[in-house]
Formats: sequence, structure tokens, C-alpha cells
Amino acid sequence: MEKMKKTTGKLGNMFRTSGTRNGSYSVGLTVIVIAIVIVLNLVIGQLPENLRNIDVSSTKIYEITDTTTDLLDSLEEDVDMTVLAVRDDTDDRITTFLSKYGALSEHINIEWVDPVLHPSALTEYDTSENTIVISCEATGKSTTVSFDDILVPDMYSYYYYGSTTYTEFDGEGQLTSAVNYVTSDVEKTIYQTTGHGEGTLSTTITDLMDQNNYNLSEINLLMTTSIPEDCDLLLMYAPTTDLSDDETERLGNYLADGGKVMILLGDTNATELPNLESILEEYGMQAADGYIADPQRCYQGNYYYIFPQLSVSGDMADGISSEMVLLTNTHGMNLIDPARDTITTTGFMSSSDGAYAVTETTQEQGSYTLGAVAEETIASSDEDADTDSSEDDADETSDDSSDDTASEDTASEDTASEEVTSRLTVISAGSLIDSQITDTFTQLENTRVFMNAVTANFEGVQNVSVEAKSLQVEYNTVQYAGLFSLLVIFGIPAVVLIGGFVVWFRRRKA
Repeated sequence: MEKMKKTTGKLGNMFRTSGTRNGSYSVGLTVIVIAIVIVLNLVIGQLPENLRNIDVSSTKIYEITDTTTDLLDSLEEDVDMTVLAVRDDTDDRITTFLSKYGALSEHINIEWVDPVLHPSALTEYDTSENTIVISCEATGKSTTVSFDDILVPDMYSYYYYGSTTYTEFDGEGQLTSAVNYVTSDVEKTIYQTTGHGEGTLSTTITDLMDQNNYNLSEINLLMTTSIPEDCDLLLMYAPTTDLSDDETERLGNYLADGGKVMILLGDTNATELPNLESILEEYGMQAADGYIADPQRCYQGNYYYIFPQLSVSGDMADGISSEMVLLTNTHGMNLIDPARDTITTTGFMSSSDGAYAVTETTQEQGSYTLGAVAEETIASSDEDADTDSSEDDADETSDDSSDDTASEDTASEDTASEEVTSRLTVISAGSLIDSQITDTFTQLENTRVFMNAVTANFEGVQNVSVEAKSLQVEYNTVQYAGLFSLLVIFGIPAVVLIGGFVVWFRRRKA
């Protein structure tokens, strides 16, 4: 009995030691931490999917721009998105983005339909698997977006190596364009001129125009007697030869009747395009000789690669934040008095005061306009076709004064007047939308400035184009060796090692 008491006492003393107490404290703390983690997981698991996923991608593929949020905030009709795909087999990037996109508006309804379990759905929607059907019952319009349009595959890698990799993620651009299409009845037609050595629009630009539901067609002004009535904007991109006299007259008449024209000058001296230059001068823009060099706002010491100053407002400023635009082989313009007082010319892009217009023999310093808009409000009158016939009838019954008076009153009532505004937009560098710049420097706002300039020609139209986000891996590299690279390679590791040695030495002495 005494032995048992002694054994029990020894065991009790063991649990009263400081080591035992510390161990019990550690075990208890561990249990509490595990319980907290379990509870947090249960709570977070009940949250919506769009809140559970955090965008840690280097290119922010799940980040929604203001363009989309503004469009979705203004929605008044319900938009249904039917996803014809097996959800568990769908790429996580697509499912995550859809959940985040749908959470932005109560008017967006997303439904997943498994085409394996419901094969008739493919026939009902007349489409294929892995497709999103976007529709709006209020407008009766619908369209489709394929998964391949969202996750853009690398076809070179597929055909030559048999591997499937993706280069771009275009979820926002595709869905926002589709929502805009099914909820809006506005469609614009843009005619691009040909026959003057014009440049070819890159795929990036044509895709952005498709997202805005712009119909792009071509027109040769020498092969037509007039510009089509459905032309909402006449676009001339980087011409290398001049307009003929007939084309110049036709273009001038089109502007005088309230037309919209946008010109991007190419890599050609303005003196080689006298007819085109005459139209610019009529609207208050005089081309400067040579190319613009800007030592104050240049790219890595190359004076002819310049970052112009932007002074945009209204529709032109929509979505522009950094105001960083890169131009090369840039011509300049000087704003002069237009031919008529009714024309107002305003610059929206310019060089610094320290820029130079450089030719083979001269260098003229000054501030040069690189982009400008000229507007003119024109009062036009439309007469009803019946007016002429009424006047003829009045002549035949000239003996009856009352009939003659009635005819004149009818002619007066059928004559209606309205005001239209012509608009000429000129950008002095076609390189603004050169694919070598827009595809290489995707963080710049070249395409945004261009698309805003296009959209500004149309009333009640918003630029909803959103560029695809690259899926290429971004590496943190130091391009030029110097103090910064020495600090990263040697300085930081040395500080960590020295700090660790000091802590170890102090504890050893203690």
C-alpha cells in the first residue's frame, strides 16, 4: 500500500514539473489552433466561389476593368449565360472567372448545362460543347463564346509539338463584348479606304472593333461616285500616296455634309501628300516637315521613340489611367486658323516643348501637335419630295389663287432643317496601333486611345473593348548590372547571414 502511494506521488510530481506544464500548454495551444483552422475552413467553404478565389496571377487575369463594371452597372435587362460544358472538366480559370463575372451584376444569370447528361441542349442552342450561350430575352438577341476564344491556345505548339498550351486569357473581353451585343441595338459601320498604299490593321485592332460590334468594310474612293450612306466613319490608315483631285473633292463634300473621318498618317513626308494636306489645313491642321524627336519624353534614349503628352477629356478619356502611349516615326502638326469660323480644332496629343522637327537639313525646336480633332456644326435642310410635285400642280392651276397659296404652304411645311456635326480626327503617327508596339508593350494605352478616338465619333456608344491578358510567365530580372543587381545578389543574402550569426553568437554566450 505504501509502495502504491509512493508511486502515485511520483507520478503526480512528474506532472507538476515546469517541463510538463509547458508541454501541456503547447498541446492545448495546438488543439486550439487546429480547431480555429477547422472552423475557418468550414466558414470559408460556405462563401460564394467568387469570394473564395484570390487573384495571385502575375497578369491579373481575374481583374475586372472599369469598362466592364460600368457596363454591368448600367444593365437594365437580364442577361442569361448558359454554359454548355462539364463543370468538373472545365479549366479552373474559366470557372473562377465566370463566378467572379456573374457576381458583378444581379442581371447576369449563369447556368451550367452538362451536355453529356443533356445532349439535346446542343441541338436546342445549335452549338457545340464547351460554349457559352449569351442571350437577352428583352432584345431577343443571342451570341456564343467558345472556350477557345477565352483561353487562346498556342497553335504552333499544338501542331509542331503536340502539346496544348495557352498564350492569352480573354474572358473579360469576350463576355463584355457579348453582353454589349445582346443588350444594345446599336451597330456602326466603318469603311477603311484602299488604293493609297494604306497599312493593314492588326488582328489586335480588328478584334477590338469586333468587341464593339463595329462592322469593318473597305472602300476605294476611285471606284465609287459617293461614300455609302451607311458609313458611320471613314478610316484612312497610314496612306503612302496622295488622294486624286476627285477623291479630295469627294472627301471634302463628305465632311461638309456632316461626315466623320479619321486619318492616321503613315511613314511618309507630308509634302508628298499635297491634296490630303489641303484638307487638313482647311480644318486647322498644318503638317510640319520631317520627323519629331523629343529628348525630354523618349524611350531609353531613342529620341524618335516618344511618349506624347495626352490632354483628353470626355469619351476620349474613358478608361485611360497611366496616359502612357508610345509612338515611333512620328510626324508633327501645327494648329492654324481653319478655313471657316464654324470649325473648332482641338489638340489631344502633343510633344514636349523641347521636341524637334528634324529633316535632312534642319532641326526646328518647338511643341508639336500629334493628335487633333476638328468639328463643325452644319445646318442642313431636307425637302420632302412631294414639294416639287405640289409646285408643278400649282403652276398648272395658276388661275386659281387659292390653290397656289395652298401649294406654297405645303412646300413650306415639308421643309425641315436639322444640325449635323462633321468630325475630322487626325493622328500624326500610324505607329499608334502598330502591332510591334501594341503586342510588345501591352501595359501601354495605345489601343485604348485609338478605340476611344473611334468611339468618340458615335453618339450614345461606349468603348467596351478589353484586350486579352497574356499568360506568358513573367520573370523578375535585372536587365542592366549595377548597384541594384549587386544589392539583390550579394547585399541581401549577406545581411541575412550576418544577422543569423549575431543571434546565434549571443545565445551561445548566454
